[in-house]
Amino acid sequence: MKQFLLTSAAALTLTACANTNATFPSFFQESGAVVDAHGTFGAATTHNVGVQNGTIKYTVDLANRFADEVPSMVTFAFNSSQLDANARAILRQQADWIRQFPEVRFRVYGHTDLVGSQTYNKRLGLRRAQAVVSYLSTLGISRSRLEAVVSFGETQPLVVTQGRERRNRRTVTEVSGFVQGHPSLLDGKYAAVIYREYIASAVPIPTGAVPSVNSSE
Repeated sequence: MKQFLLTSAAALTLTACANTNATFPSFFQESGAVVDAHGTFGAATTHNVGVQNGTIKYTVDLANRFADEVPSMVTFAFNSSQLDANARAILRQQADWIRQFPEVRFRVYGHTDLVGSQTYNKRLGLRRAQAVVSYLSTLGISRSRLEAVVSFGETQPLVVTQGRERRNRRTVTEVSGFVQGHPSLLDGKYAAVIYREYIASAVPIPTGAVPSVNSSE
């Protein structure tokens, strides 16, 4: 019986030694190897380094963020450049986002459906883009930040059809770059924008929210 117990204990010891690396992998592997099992550890640092050395374009990153966080497109009635209530609501969302980033410039692209001549549709697309720029300016966005108004006319339909298609009668607002020489930018780096947002998020607790320990009943 004693021999059996010794043999069993030895077997368990060997098993434990064999599986030590599986049980405590962080002890036997380099620092961070386990944390990075899903490939996300250090991703923020990698991104920041990429932005600084130019391998990641900060304007592309901001453009993707704008497209993800707010609707970038508004549509129009047939043969019209008038903004309806839905379009104005979307543009107010765009303006709220744009105001957060005074360093960023935008470009508005106008589009039409395939009804009508190319020449006419080019002008109509431009009027639609101008209507968006004008409305954004009434919401406090400087026209100097809306750097260009471009019309693609009927050349880039979302839905290929010769008939009337509202989704083709649209404008698209996109990030185009940074305002040159803006004082909030550190050599034009996106890190300055992120740092400003980080500081702004640190809201102090009002002094009156915590009662004084010396106050009397």
